[in-house]
Amino acid sequence: MVGASPCASCKLLRRRCAKDCIFAPYFPPDDPHKFAIVHKVFGASNISKMLQEIPVQQRGDAVSSLVFEANARLRDPVYGCVGAISYLQNQVSQLQMQLAVAQAEILCFQMQQQDQQPNLPITTQQMMIDPDDKSLLLSTNNLDYSLQQQYLNFGSVSNIVMQDPPKRESLWT
Repeated sequence: MVGASPCASCKLLRRRCAKDCIFAPYFPPDDPHKFAIVHKVFGASNISKMLQEIPVQQRGDAVSSLVFEANARLRDPVYGCVGAISYLQNQVSQLQMQLAVAQAEILCFQMQQQDQQPNLPITTQQMMIDPDDKSLLLSTNNLDYSLQQQYLNFGSVSNIVMQDPPKRESLWT
């Protein structure tokens, strides 16, 4: 029991907070909402069993994970955290695709400038693209326009189709 007031779990469960209450260090009385969410998703008995099986040093992290997962489950009852992770991975993929398109546009514009000024070779610094990028597998010293098309496979940016970000759907609305 922390001080004179029972912990948030004992308050919610309407029981006396014992001196050795397993919930007291992790669910303080000033934050009752934290335990209410975790209790709603996992149940007090399951939380107690989980905390007893975990070493004392790791219990704080476990409670933080339980609170995070419970919040995610309340927002998305079917997928929980996995839904949020999947959404963020899709967003990263789309941003990587947009970056590749932008890099292709830059390279195309620089190649067009190179065609207008044929005596100046393009350097890696002028391309502003990572030298490890696979689009730089070609030699930039003596390229003509047909080779550029053959190796780059995106002569015009209009060939690339951008998709809208995925919409979150609910079965209940």
